[in-house]
Amino acid sequence: MADLVETMVQFPGEGVTIRAFMVSKGAKEPRPAIIVVQEWWGLNDHVKDIARRLANEGYVAMAPDLYSRLGHAVTTNANEAGQLMNRLKQEDGLKDLTATAAYLKSTPGVDAGRIGVIGFCMGGSYTLMLPCVNAEIKAAVPFYGQVPNPDSPIQNLACPILYIYGEDDGWITRADVQRLAGALKKYGKTGEIKTYPGAPHAFFNDTRKEVYRPVEAADAWGRALDFFRQHLA
Repeated sequence: MADLVETMVQFPGEGVTIRAFMVSKGAKEPRPAIIVVQEWWGLNDHVKDIARRLANEGYVAMAPDLYSRLGHAVTTNANEAGQLMNRLKQEDGLKDLTATAAYLKSTPGVDAGRIGVIGFCMGGSYTLMLPCVNAEIKAAVPFYGQVPNPDSPIQNLACPILYIYGEDDGWITRADVQRLAGALKKYGKTGEIKTYPGAPHAFFNDTRKEVYRPVEAADAWGRALDFFRQHLA
């Protein structure tokens, strides 16, 4: 990955200065961009690694620190992570992601009309919600994120989604996922749900050996890349 250009950037949000990790191959022609939304642990090395993987696929990848309002916290303690996630109001997180998209649109080398989003766990919840409040998002891949209840936000979904789910998820229930499928159909939205039997919550996270499922994670990543190629081409 020596040819990647990495930087930490700062830009204004609503009542906050947002910090973000930005990475690309440094080409000069405009390319699509993908926002990478963190798990509840914070903007850690795993999230940055996912951004690097996307950059190696030719995207400009940006992982905003959604805890910029909370002192840029990063933790490995689940109790602390839960407290941080709960302290971040969803409306503030969505405002900060919208500010991230606006910053990307103004960045040289980014095709402003081709911005996608991918996120995991807490980030999956935001990834599902962001295109419901920001019509400029063109593709979204939420990994095991919460489904809004009631499902009314889905009627404003502005782009196709690929929702990734492990059937043994202890946080997101099968009923939640069925509810999402029903909402997509009810509101006439384009979306696909890919379910992996036997996979637990956070099965994509290769830094957590107790939940990581390499076969399922590799398949999900391939599907995500295919999805972005299709909708951000």
